[in-house]
Parts: sequence; structure tokens; C-alpha cells
Amino acid sequence: MTTTELAWFKSSYSGSSGDDCVEVAVTEQAIHVRDSKDLARLPFAVGREGWASFVRFVDNA
Repeated sequence: MTTTELAWFKSSYSGSSGDDCVEVAVTEQAIHVRDSKDLARLPFAVGREGWASFVRFVDNA
């Protein structure tokens, strides 16, 4: 699956203009992350376990 085929979404907490945040796409193997302001920049992927650790860290920050 290419990154253009992924279902990208933004947080409901993003600003009203909605263009100053990261977007994520979830697949069975990974969480893909990209910059909504710079779609020419390649996204990166994080394993599901690594993403879960990141979310727990942010939630406790």
C-alpha cells in the first residue's frame, strides 16, 4: 500500500484551519505519520507497540 492510498486523519484538537498539525494513518502493521503542512516530505512509520508507548508517554506528560 502506498502512502497516497492510506486513510489519513488529524486530531479533533487541531485548529480551525486544520493545517498546522500532523496526520496519521493506521495499518495493521504500523502507524504512519506525516506533516500536514508539507505533504512533499515523506511520512515515517512507527510500529504499533512503539506508537502505543509514545501515546502513553504523551498522555502522562
